[in-house]
Amino acid sequence: MADCDAAVLSAAWAWPKAGVPLLTVSDDGGAVRTPEHRTVSRVMAILEAVVANEPEGIRLGELSDMVHAPKSSIHGLAKGLVTTGYLREYKGRYRQGPAVAMLASGRPPIPVSFHRALEQLCIDAGESAILTSLVGESVINIDVVETDQMIRASPVLNNRRPLWPTSYGKVYLAFMDPRRREIYLRRTHTDQRELASILNELEEIRSTGVAFNREESIPGLYGVASPIITGGSDVTLAIGLAGPAARMKERADELAQRVLDTARALSSHEAK
Repeated sequence: MADCDAAVLSAAWAWPKAGVPLLTVSDDGGAVRTPEHRTVSRVMAILEAVVANEPEGIRLGELSDMVHAPKSSIHGLAKGLVTTGYLREYKGRYRQGPAVAMLASGRPPIPVSFHRALEQLCIDAGESAILTSLVGESVINIDVVETDQMIRASPVLNNRRPLWPTSYGKVYLAFMDPRRREIYLRRTHTDQRELASILNELEEIRSTGVAFNREESIPGLYGVASPIITGGSDVTLAIGLAGPAARMKERADELAQRVLDTARALSSHEAK
């Protein structure tokens, strides 16, 4: 990941690195038990420990030792934090998720290679390029490079948007754990014919690796997105383009291929 920003560096000074216990010690050498609710205390300890260990991340066993709780308990809490976007899991290590930055209205740390890929995609396509993340049941833009064209898409950072029918949300739903996807869709789409149509579209997206938003969320706005696949857990990052339908519709196949190629290149980068 990219270098830590000032907030993360400050947290790193305040919190110990992996392997150092998080319990305070009383004058007589015994562990001091704080009065806070145990689950809340553990969740906050997990978050703060992960932030303190950026950018390397931290393993489950290390978290268990630091929080002084069983791996089974910490695993469930950490998975919940991944689902809601506060953590990311990659190659067995937990790292800070984009939702952490939203608490302070800041920007999550973006790898330099990802931002450069956005810049190149924007130049090649002539449209605004966007990197998004899955946060709970929402999509947020975590990095944007806007085209210099007079009429263009100007996406807002750190603004929660619904999964359906954005192109990015479609990507996340297509590559989501089937049970989790079913629960979400049955709660948000009660019409059975509409649900069947959505499932068919998601199956096609999973096959092609490309999702479109054909003016479905905002009239006149066109979007195309592809997943950044790191393996293991659900897809939590996607990259794509957005712009006027009048320009993008007739170039849909070309733009889709550019987005797909960029996503695959970043997936390979993440997998190293």
